Amino acid sequence: MSNAVKEALDIQPLVTGGKSVRDVTEDILKPVEAFPTSLWWKAFLLVLTITVIDLGIIGYLMWEGLYILGINNPVAWGFFIVNFVFWIGIGHAGTLISAVLYLFRQEWRTGINRAAEAMTIFAVLTAASNLIIHIGRPWVGFWLFPYPNERGPLWVNFRSPLIWDTFAVSTYLTISLVFWYIGLIPDIAAVRDRSKGEMKRKIYDALALGWVGSNKAWSHLEMVAMILAALSTPLVLSVHTIVSFDFAVSILPGWHTTIFPPYFVAGAIFSGFAMVVTLMVIAREVFNLKDYITMKHLENMNKVIMVTGLIVGLAYSTEFFMAWYSGNEYEGFTFVNRAFGPYGWAYFIMFSCNVFSPQVFWWKKLRTNIPVMFVISIIVNIGMWFERYVIVMTTHADFLPSSWDMYIPTVYDFMMLIGTFGIFFTLFLLFCRIMPVIAVAEVKTVMPHKDGGHH
Repeated sequence: MSNAVKEALDIQPLVTGGKSVRDVTEDILKPVEAFPTSLWWKAFLLVLTITVIDLGIIGYLMWEGLYILGINNPVAWGFFIVNFVFWIGIGHAGTLISAVLYLFRQEWRTGINRAAEAMTIFAVLTAASNLIIHIGRPWVGFWLFPYPNERGPLWVNFRSPLIWDTFAVSTYLTISLVFWYIGLIPDIAAVRDRSKGEMKRKIYDALALGWVGSNKAWSHLEMVAMILAALSTPLVLSVHTIVSFDFAVSILPGWHTTIFPPYFVAGAIFSGFAMVVTLMVIAREVFNLKDYITMKHLENMNKVIMVTGLIVGLAYSTEFFMAWYSGNEYEGFTFVNRAFGPYGWAYFIMFSCNVFSPQVFWWKKLRTNIPVMFVISIIVNIGMWFERYVIVMTTHADFLPSSWDMYIPTVYDFMMLIGTFGIFFTLFLLFCRIMPVIAVAEVKTVMPHKDGGHH
């Protein structure tokens, strides 16, 4: 195919720079094999410090009790449920990129799927920590699972959304972890074969599970990957649907609505892709991976952000329309209070960040501009955190005016919020140090061949 035809069809190579197969291995494994840079150490020590402080706050919370936070009777979950839903949403892009795009044979996923899968696991762990801390007695959190016990007929309450979350998140984490690790095996074996230290070689040899790279091994790997992708695909819809039931099955105005499941799923993909853009822009600069995380990868993700941003904007508008159309005075009051009441400032931030900011991606020049997409990706996730904040906090005005109370977060709320980012980025920086951030074996399958085709 000629270059003129490629330009007309907007066909861009997924690996640039005229790289050979050997170059791919050398470039992507270099950060794993080289000694960490001073920049990596500075970033790691910063986020590790934040994580240690967060763990200290959690210990103090367990010692003193939940009263040190801003939670009250009408707003019983506070920042915990906001952070939980936010981080579960962040993990959604990994499943979509890994499973759905894999089944649809979208080759542009190969440059970003490894980091997105890792991001999913770390985000789910971060989200689960918020859920466990707030249950009151986190040291008996294992009671959430219906394990054989001596309590006779006393089992978990299967009608509780908390139990639904437990099953959904544990399933999501298990499938995502297995899918991520299965894809890592060939690359772990590559690191093993290139390792010079005896101890390092033994560790990676154990992690590679005896991988030899034979045709039979590759055939089995692809079969397992296909099965796991098929199992993971329903999770894209089911996990955040179940999380939305935390709100939708209640009787509170503004929550009990059938739009929540698709609305939450679209919002999760929206925020998840924004976080992937943030991480990939940093990774391609820091690790010099511009030939593997190309502008095509970033532009496609920006298109997804733009589309899901439109869906989220439609959901916001639909909520207001249905509140008016239903004629329910409680519903109508809730949404007017949400936009123009004491939390109106948060609603304005949410709407501006999530609906208006992604519209810049209609212009190709802007959606292919690195500084613009980096800033927009951060703005989107700020907006998505405030979306969950608005949903949760506006329950301060329920059916009984005598119980109305504003949620005023304390310094401990904010420190634990910042701590979730410390946990997430500590895990991600460790991942970048010990595992290849891009799937070496998969990238080689989409490299341009001399005749214009692929290997």
